[in-house]
Amino acid sequence: MTRFYCIFLTTIIILSGCASTKNGYTTHPDTSGKGWSSVFNNDLSNAGFPKGVWSIADGVITATKDEAIWSAKQYDNFVLDLEFKNAEGTNSGVIVHATDTAEWIPHSVELQIADDYSKEWSKAAPDWQCAAIFGHQPATKRTVKPAGEWNHYTITCIGQKIWIVLNGELVNECDMAKFTSAKTNPDGTPVPSWLSNPMATLPLHGYIGFQGKHAGAPIYFRNIKIKEL
Repeated sequence: MTRFYCIFLTTIIILSGCASTKNGYTTHPDTSGKGWSSVFNNDLSNAGFPKGVWSIADGVITATKDEAIWSAKQYDNFVLDLEFKNAEGTNSGVIVHATDTAEWIPHSVELQIADDYSKEWSKAAPDWQCAAIFGHQPATKRTVKPAGEWNHYTITCIGQKIWIVLNGELVNECDMAKFTSAKTNPDGTPVPSWLSNPMATLPLHGYIGFQGKHAGAPIYFRNIKIKEL
């Protein structure tokens, strides 16, 4: 009996290791388990956004303008799991570590969402395409689905580390501590001028947000769940 229990426990440990690496998820989690909660209420009553911009219908939220929607509370270490659907030409993003929701761009990290199959975004710089740490580090491969299909996104933030899983594959692992310049990334690529605070200097306690309708193309989100670590 003791031997069987040891084998069973070892198996569980091995399987658990397949789900994460150094505490970051490498696959999509089961969000029905203990510790998971919805970021937003079913009526968006706990969300922060300009009146009339964001709406929800049948569990899907979308925006009419390029205004972000924000969590009611600030988070430190967490796993965020969600689905998103692009339209043709969508340019959106998931925003983490935001300390200033009014001027969030230089005071946060954006995890890019984009329709990489569109004319514009297929030709964009790799760190402007889907699953990139926007302006800093591109995804290792393209796993985003064409416009009109739902995508599964899992983002783990622990300290200065960020892991991104898109549609079942780990496509980005980022150490913010390495990004010490506001002008040049570690790989030599330029940092967009509006990202004026080096990622290494950003506070790690902040709001979570989702970018709205940008450049005329809508974005759709659903099943936004979070687990604090």
